[in-house]
Amino acid sequence: MASSEAEAQVFLFSICLVLSFIHGGGSSAMTCPIKCRVNGPEVQFPFRLINQPERCGYPGYDLSCNNMTRTVIQLPNSGEFIVLSIDYLSQTLIINESEPNSCLPGRFLDKSFSLAGSPFDEQEYPSEFTFLNCSSDDQILTTLSGLLRIVDCLSGENFTVVAVPTYYKYNMSTKLSSCSEIKTVSVPVMWPIGSNLTEGVTLKWNVPDCTSCEEGGGFCGFKKGASRDMPTGCANLPAPSGLPRVARYGILIGVGIPGLLCIIGLGCYLCGRFRACYQHRNSDAELGTTITPQLHPAVVPTGLDKPTIESYPKTILGDSGRLPKPNDSTCPICLCEYHPKETLRSIPKCNHYFHAICIDEWLKINATCPLCRNSRENSSVVTPSSSMSLSSSSSSLMAVP
Repeated sequence: MASSEAEAQVFLFSICLVLSFIHGGGSSAMTCPIKCRVNGPEVQFPFRLINQPERCGYPGYDLSCNNMTRTVIQLPNSGEFIVLSIDYLSQTLIINESEPNSCLPGRFLDKSFSLAGSPFDEQEYPSEFTFLNCSSDDQILTTLSGLLRIVDCLSGENFTVVAVPTYYKYNMSTKLSSCSEIKTVSVPVMWPIGSNLTEGVTLKWNVPDCTSCEEGGGFCGFKKGASRDMPTGCANLPAPSGLPRVARYGILIGVGIPGLLCIIGLGCYLCGRFRACYQHRNSDAELGTTITPQLHPAVVPTGLDKPTIESYPKTILGDSGRLPKPNDSTCPICLCEYHPKETLRSIPKCNHYFHAICIDEWLKINATCPLCRNSRENSSVVTPSSSMSLSSSSSSLMAVP
């Protein structure tokens, strides 16, 4: 009984450890998100609803739900605004006036809109706009429609209020001479061309920076055990699949380069062999004229005459390339392999095979077999005075192939 109670206590303790990690380890975004209504923006770190624990949000990013269950934010020096959407990847949110008939450009004009005291950044270079009152039938409204911001909420039946960037106004003073200037003000947010701001304005925050965590699919929040004024971290990042990119590149380089070098080397070797065989076939007809001048004038040829050479058996290889001697697939003189349709000649006494054109040229100057040195009885007789020269010549011929 005591043992089962101890096991139960250990189990409950383990669950508490897991829950404490989830709630305190930067994964607060998993437990804190909530919406004011079904189609409203999801509220997650760095934002929090005021009824959520403080660990759910970063200081200054408090939101709330109004009586219409709309998500609202309170800017310290500007009042309450409706939050239309939140983009956690780009760290931007779009807000608009909370009252249906309110006029956001009018807030710019009377300088009642400010981002001071809020965690949101003004434009890096705040734009100055000049508000003008123009006649509704003024053609300038059509001519400069690509540069003007028409403010419908400040316009009337016979006049139209427009806002134009101040640096444009100076360049177009003559064209705008029919309009009366109302005021020049600094607008802290981006005002796109042609926008009446009925869809709200975009605010951006940079602190805390959770962009990389959002890109990686993790959850941004306070580090384990940290409070609202402590650094943030990223939790529950998806486990990387497969090998790291650096490892994949290393394997690719380590295997690819040696493999490529082997392929290049093998290709060069095969090309050299094929080139040698083709050059041999094209130059065999000139072999006799190449060898004969190398003989010493005092040497008397000891080769066979043409009728004797022609009497040696010939064999023409068929399409199958079957050889008379399967183990002898290379000509011993030119060192090239035999191919179908080639003519071979054999020496009767030893039955060694050669390319016909190779052995014919050999036998013209040497009556012995290049392999076994056997000779026919009817070979030419050599004189004693020339025997040494012939022997020397034969040795040099064996080195030619």
